[in-house]
Amino acid sequence: MISKIDSSYIQHDGSRVCQGDIFRDWKYDYRIYSDEKGTLSIEKIDLPYMIVLSQDCDLEGDFKNRNNPDFKNDDILEVKHDKFLHSILVCPAYLSEQLKQGTHLQRLGFTMEIIGTNKWNDIKNNTNPRYHFLMSHLKFQIPDLAIDFKHYFTIPRDKLYETAKNHYIASVNELFRESLSQRFAYYLSRVGLPELTNQPVNQ
Repeated sequence: MISKIDSSYIQHDGSRVCQGDIFRDWKYDYRIYSDEKGTLSIEKIDLPYMIVLSQDCDLEGDFKNRNNPDFKNDDILEVKHDKFLHSILVCPAYLSEQLKQGTHLQRLGFTMEIIGTNKWNDIKNNTNPRYHFLMSHLKFQIPDLAIDFKHYFTIPRDKLYETAKNHYIASVNELFRESLSQRFAYYLSRVGLPELTNQPVNQ
């Protein structure tokens, strides 16, 4: 059977947040801290692009339960809070050329490596487990983007919904979204094995 998916991106009406949603120009509350006077301050960072990685079944369950609660027989409203999400998992998506040149976090004062040709080819082909490459799409104004799986945040659910429609540009289509989700889960589930020295086997 031939797949009917003919694009790696789609757009929806933005009524709810979906897995694979791409947002542009998001200001993230990176750090809440107390200054020398004891005053609470918020350090914000600008995320040129970010993508939602929370599972879509959880996002859908949260949305439906908040907006279409069940009713008891006596018409008393009953909201089941067990499906509520408190935060949503996102990853920054960096402009690929900036990530390649190691300048994608320069604005935060971070020095990152310059990625050589061989490693960059692995990233573009999605064979490097740490990164995920997203191809550009001119119609939806999406440039070439790269996700570093070491960098991820959680955003309070209500905070994201407040202005989601103002920043939403498109969504990764279903099959490509599943590939992204599986690669992210694989990277986070890896186990670092210790280096073992050769020891004689007890006879």
